[in-house]
Amino acid sequence: MQRFSVPLLLALLFGALVAASHTGAIDLYIQSVIMFIGINIILSSSLNIVNGYMGEFACGHAAFMAIGAYVASILNVLLFTKDKYFGPPLLPPELSLYFFPLVLLAGGAAAALAGMLVAIPSFKTRGDYLAIITIAANFIVTSTIINMNAIGGARGFMGMKKIIFSMEDVLELPWMLIWVILGTVFSVWTIRRFVSSTYGKGIIAIHQDEIAAEIMGVNTNRMKLMAFMISSGLAGIAGGLFAHILGYINPGSFGILKSTECLVMVYLGGMGSLSGSVISAILFTLLLEGLRFVIPWINTGLHWLHLLPDAYEVSQVWKWVIIPLILVLLMQFRPEGIMGNKELSDIFPRLKRWYHFK
Repeated sequence: MQRFSVPLLLALLFGALVAASHTGAIDLYIQSVIMFIGINIILSSSLNIVNGYMGEFACGHAAFMAIGAYVASILNVLLFTKDKYFGPPLLPPELSLYFFPLVLLAGGAAAALAGMLVAIPSFKTRGDYLAIITIAANFIVTSTIINMNAIGGARGFMGMKKIIFSMEDVLELPWMLIWVILGTVFSVWTIRRFVSSTYGKGIIAIHQDEIAAEIMGVNTNRMKLMAFMISSGLAGIAGGLFAHILGYINPGSFGILKSTECLVMVYLGGMGSLSGSVISAILFTLLLEGLRFVIPWINTGLHWLHLLPDAYEVSQVWKWVIIPLILVLLMQFRPEGIMGNKELSDIFPRLKRWYHFK
């Protein structure tokens, strides 16, 4: 029975959240916060594969999120909605409910392919050089999207809300909340299984000593390739979910600040800790949401902020200050993060009766 305690608890929590959302017990704002927590859990835990378990330093995670977001959005609009660029839908809109997971996986596959293209030239690089390659990839992706007028260019791309309405027409449920929860559980389960597998032991060996790992017969190139592709693919799934939550995306949503947010969550939770990634994503999302209420109060004392048009732009200014500041403070005072490389079951041994990671 203990073996099924965690899945049972997750199922009960899932059912409670869906029921509360469907009945209006939690409003749309709370639902959006929960969904963004799920997105951030996927992003932080997937980046932790490369930066934590493998010990590399990738800085362009938002690039793969952008690829997944655009591929999933374009496919859904092309298949299920009438659009001025793509014409009439290729399939009946009500089928979007059943095809949505496949479209998300297609976005993840496209992001994984992009991760492979980044991984190949990075086989012989580490540290700062890998950071430069991934930052360059982030700028290449966003610049390419900006110059593609067929998908909106700098104006952005929309139409994904119609997909959600089509799913609700078939069965009235909070579908995006459902898909985000399922996507989050799937991502965490995938990472847990991967890190516990032979490939996972291989990337941990690379982290400890790459030369020694090669001597012991570890195919380091294959391990790096697998780690990059899984990390990028999961980021692509997060991007697809993110796009459909908002119903609108533009290249500016996936710039270097978004990649920095992913880095902050990884280092806040602890490199090489899946539990830490989950905890840090929750805390980080709640911190950013808290700023929405703190910033108007700050705005009353800093008169120059009144020159900005609205509170949203004020929040964007402060995000550029607070997020990098968190990263600096972490590196100075708590470089190992909240959990270090430990899991909750390592800190609380009694949890091993119901849950163990290793």
